[in-house]
Amino acid sequence: MMVISDYHRAFQAEFGRPDVLQVHLHGLRKRLGWKVGRDPGRLAGRHNRYSTTEIAWLRDNSTMEINAWCAAFRRQFGRDDATPAKLHSLRKRMGWKTGRTGRFDKGSVPWSKGKKLPFNPSNAATQFKKGQLPQNYRGPGHESIDDDGYVWIVTDQPNPWTGASTWRVHKHRWLWEQANGPVPEGMVLKCLGEKSNSDPSNWELVPIGLLPRLNGKSNRGYDRAPAELKPTIMAVAKLEHAVAARRKPKSERIPT
Repeated sequence: MMVISDYHRAFQAEFGRPDVLQVHLHGLRKRLGWKVGRDPGRLAGRHNRYSTTEIAWLRDNSTMEINAWCAAFRRQFGRDDATPAKLHSLRKRMGWKTGRTGRFDKGSVPWSKGKKLPFNPSNAATQFKKGQLPQNYRGPGHESIDDDGYVWIVTDQPNPWTGASTWRVHKHRWLWEQANGPVPEGMVLKCLGEKSNSDPSNWELVPIGLLPRLNGKSNRGYDRAPAELKPTIMAVAKLEHAVAARRKPKSERIPT
């Protein structure tokens, strides 16, 4: 329960251990969970020179707003040396709760409700004007290319998932569906040449089960292969897929 400096000096005098430092004894005391036994009130009073009466008053009124708390304390005890920062630090060290949760209580009314705030020319200079669009706005027709090389386009169709007035989709799929109708379930569009070419003639409808035979477990690397080899890789993959499908019982076959 001794102060660490006195604790260290007394230990060295008792056992003659100059190799033991204060930090060693402090660490030992923490590891073994030995309590120092100091009273928080006396500790605060010793370091901040607050009397027991002052500590009791501060504790009982710690839920006050910090500036009002400090002003009331100075009036009560004539402590002109007390500042909001010092009392705030004391309140944190002592663990006194303010009673505030940091959240608005249900039914509370904002102070600005129903009030028109005064005009501020500095704020008005940076506000959006009526009808003005943000700098990063991308309207229908805007195109971009992702890291995989696919072209995306912003259409004027409403987004069915978010309700937004525009919908960003893969351009190749958008053009293909405009010409051929929706992509059937279980099928995908596979590029025959360059991914940046979104023309429907550059994309072929294939079963999802064919994809692993092009790039996955087959390790044929269809997407990275030269253009002259892609038709051969596609033909071999289709043949293997058809053979595998015929080996399955009729009840498990999926139309291709």
